[in-house]
Amino acid sequence: MNPHTKFEADCEIEIKKQGKDNSLKQSSINWLKEANTHKYSYHFSWMGRPIIQYPQDIVAMQELIWKIQPTLIIETGIAHGGSLIFSASILELNAICGGEPNAKVLGIDIDIRSHNREAIESHPMSRRIEMIQGSSTSAEIIKQVETRARGEARVLVCLDSNHTHEHVLSELEAYAPLVTPNSYCVVFDTVVEDFPKEMFKDRPWGPGDNPKTAVHQYIKGNSSFVIDRTIQDKLLLTVAPDGFLKRIS
Repeated sequence: MNPHTKFEADCEIEIKKQGKDNSLKQSSINWLKEANTHKYSYHFSWMGRPIIQYPQDIVAMQELIWKIQPTLIIETGIAHGGSLIFSASILELNAICGGEPNAKVLGIDIDIRSHNREAIESHPMSRRIEMIQGSSTSAEIIKQVETRARGEARVLVCLDSNHTHEHVLSELEAYAPLVTPNSYCVVFDTVVEDFPKEMFKDRPWGPGDNPKTAVHQYIKGNSSFVIDRTIQDKLLLTVAPDGFLKRIS
């Protein structure tokens, strides 16, 4: 076994131990709850644009994008555009390293505000970005995305828009089938299920009605995907527990 292989094997063992450490996992949830009261995830940017993600999840997505080498990344939810810029920049790095030269990220949002669109379209990474305005669960938008994804060799999907059970389940039913084998559908903010309901007084979602409940319902009736818990066991601090869905067939 060469040194790098041994290092990876050691990490795999250590990650499994982390995943079985209930005290450590509970401490992580407690930290996330406290950090969320300060809007912790709102305080980071990627190449000048707010990304509204935890640093740990940003690193996890970099690892996935490098491993999968997607030709197309589909993202629901654009906000300030930081996630689109991030995905585009990693696709650019992949290309520099010999990967797909024309890989793109497609963002979908019901309301792409003019100042955000302008900032995204004027960004150096904009050549790898496409955007569609409209509801991610409308038949018209779904058809547009299906047409765009047709023929792509490797597709990665990220769901991060409306976080109600009904909406996320509809997104899963529409976009998870576009994921190519051995790639992922990443469902963000499944952690809502693990937070107290009083944290979401001004939101239509909360415990019992959120992305995680949608994931569990979707997985029950779909043998093409499994929850890859090795990622959350590695991160510990993540907004997507049970949200990294790997397509296995």
